[in-house]
Amino acid sequence: MDERRPDNAPAAWLHRAALFLVTLSSAVAVYRAAGDAASVAFVAASYLTLLLLFACLRSYELAPPGEAAGGRRGRIRRAVWSLSSLLTVMFAWRVAAVMPYWPAALLVWALAAATTVGSFVALFHRRPH
Repeated sequence: MDERRPDNAPAAWLHRAALFLVTLSSAVAVYRAAGDAASVAFVAASYLTLLLLFACLRSYELAPPGEAAGGRRGRIRRAVWSLSSLLTVMFAWRVAAVMPYWPAALLVWALAAATTVGSFVALFHRRPH
């Protein structure tokens, strides 16, 4: 369904509910991490990056189709990839830090690299239909 149409209220409600849950989860994480400045900064940075990613995805949905790769949709795609890669690296850094053995941490970083490269290929090296 197209969310730009006014008769798509259920999807809009679902998006608002998801945003509320992400906000609530982030607030609880900040509350539980009180006193640990690094954890609070991580939660805040992750939350803000996620909000920017959602805003970029929404802008991409609303942009007119068929624009050239260097146009508005191309710029938004680059922003989406950058933000999703930033989130991937942030979470990989956090998870790898708590791995008990270096091979497990290496696996976390390898998966993060594969995700980042795979998303780059999917966004920039495939022909849109």
